[in-house]
Formats: sequence, C-alpha cells, structure tokens
Amino acid sequence: MYQLEEHIFLIGFMGVGKSTIARILSKMLGVREYDTDRMIVAREGREISKIFEEDGELAFRKMETDLLEDLKGYKPSIIACGGGVAMRTENVESMKRQGKILLLTASPETIYAHVKDSTNRPLLKGTMSVEGIAELMAKREPKYMAAADICMLTDGMTPRMVAEKIVEILENSTPVSLETQK
Repeated sequence: MYQLEEHIFLIGFMGVGKSTIARILSKMLGVREYDTDRMIVAREGREISKIFEEDGELAFRKMETDLLEDLKGYKPSIIACGGGVAMRTENVESMKRQGKILLLTASPETIYAHVKDSTNRPLLKGTMSVEGIAELMAKREPKYMAAADICMLTDGMTPRMVAEKIVEILENSTPVSLETQK
C-alpha cells in the first residue's frame, strides 16, 4: 500500500466531488481525511452561508488561510479544500509547502448536476445554472491550473474510480500533469 508522506490537497470547483473522493482515498490509504469547509463550520458553530451573510466572503477566506496554517501540525492526510481556497496566493504557497495539490475538474454540466438542488452555495446564489457555473469556473480556472501539481478530469467517472486513479498515480509516481478521461 502507498505510504502517504505529505498532505494531499484536493482542490477544484464546488460540487466536483472533493469531499466524497477524500473520504474514499483516506480509507484506501489508511490516513485521516479533513474537509476545510466542515472544519470551519465546526470551529465557527455556523454554516458557511451564515458566515458569508454575517461576516462577508473576505472573513471566510481568512478563516480558510488560518486553517491551512493549522494543518501544518497534522500527520499526512487527505484534505478536501473549499472551492475558493486556491484563489489566494498565500493558501497555494502554504499547501505547496505541506504537500501535493491535486485539481479535480469536471464540465459545468456535471457540476450543475451535482449542485442544482443545493441551498448552501452562497457564490451560486442567483446564478444556479450551467451558464452561471461556467462563468465562475472560467474565472477560477487559471488559478486552479497554476496551483495544481496534478490535474484530473472526472467527467464520467465514479468517485471510487477517481480515488483508484489517484492511488495509481501516487504509486507509480506518474508525471506531475495528468488528465484522465473515461
């Protein structure tokens, strides 16, 4: 079995499956998994939508940055990051110091299918559509791509298939940039 020696940070747009894949990966590799959004909700005692509403997006982004710094003291783990974590340079630098950054991508149609019934996506408020998602994804893509050590297209794959491919990449030390298709 692959021995995890540093954190693996899963980044990507909301609804791409980071949390689900992190849970599967943690079981496959025998390590802990953490979800930055869940950790912030637990620390703050309120939902992310409430944090956005009461304190604003900037305060939430600062909470993400502070949390990443706290993760330095954790044993190597799988960390599912909120969709906006990679938008801040200091966050990317912190993640790179602590491990590998794996970008999970999917089409706007796939993302929409995953999030269309969600009511806790503050950044999609009023723009819950394939077009709205595509627009926000296009804004974020350059930063996601710049941050990523590994890039994986997940369209047409189950979360288990994605996790298995990630383990295969890690075990075989496959080159840094990889796009996987069905």
